[in-house]
Amino acid sequence: MIQPPYLKKGDKVGIVSPARCISFEEVHPAIRLLQRFNLEVVLGTHVFSRDHQLAGTDLQRSHDLQQMLDDPQIRAIVCSRGGYGMVRIIDRLDLTRFCQNPKWIIGFSDITVLHSHIHQRFGIETLHAAMPVNIKSDKPDESVQTMLNAIFGYRISYTWPRSPLSRNGTARGILTGGNLSILANLSGTASDIDTTGKILFLEDLDEYLYHIDRMMLNLKRSGKLTNLAGLIVGGMTGMRDNAIPFGKTAAEIVADAVKEHSYPVVYDFPAGHTIPNLALILGRNVTLKVDAEAELTFT
Repeated sequence: MIQPPYLKKGDKVGIVSPARCISFEEVHPAIRLLQRFNLEVVLGTHVFSRDHQLAGTDLQRSHDLQQMLDDPQIRAIVCSRGGYGMVRIIDRLDLTRFCQNPKWIIGFSDITVLHSHIHQRFGIETLHAAMPVNIKSDKPDESVQTMLNAIFGYRISYTWPRSPLSRNGTARGILTGGNLSILANLSGTASDIDTTGKILFLEDLDEYLYHIDRMMLNLKRSGKLTNLAGLIVGGMTGMRDNAIPFGKTAAEIVADAVKEHSYPVVYDFPAGHTIPNLALILGRNVTLKVDAEAELTFT
């Protein structure tokens, strides 16, 4: 995988809104924070536009993102928020100049579309991390600090408690994945990911438990769970159930989908729609160790 250059003081960082609409008031703390760390912020022309739920029309949103992808002076592109909309513009993008001049793409949730597309088609690392909609102050919290550490090139590693459903072991491979709903919906498209020999990260928000089961079966039936090196399950936040309960938690649904395999599996990694939302370098080689506790190290 190709690693974009790490940032340094004075670099330009673009903020765009490729999905749901957002206000200046929601983005302003992130602008101040990036400026506090001596980064020059460049806003997309339509970053605060609105077209019903979306941050402007498909043409406006793709225009902003394309402009940032093409501009060699922009060293990182921060997506203001997720929601929905990235999939509507992904096929409008020309990533030729981006591949010639790679830069960090930062975001999560709906931005999984862009992460997956870039990994599968072009083999460039991206950053699954907090977005401006999550930033409430110009003083970095744990989530934002890990994002800054990643883009400035500091070594990152994490440890967290091992949950009872976890499966012990050690795995090494490229980290891939993101939002489960998005990954399932990308199946069979040009943005679909190859998970063979990789460590897969999954997270989701506000889904019915039977939807989680259906999506995990999608990954299973399409072979994406068969040849993994390891599996990391992040936040499964705000899960919902029917009047007649499904009968399993989200973690139990995942465990059932991978029970026939022997690779290490760990749950409750603090990333996704959670606090904290720790930064993950997607496309980077990592080592996952699951024993008395879980450890993820980026190499």
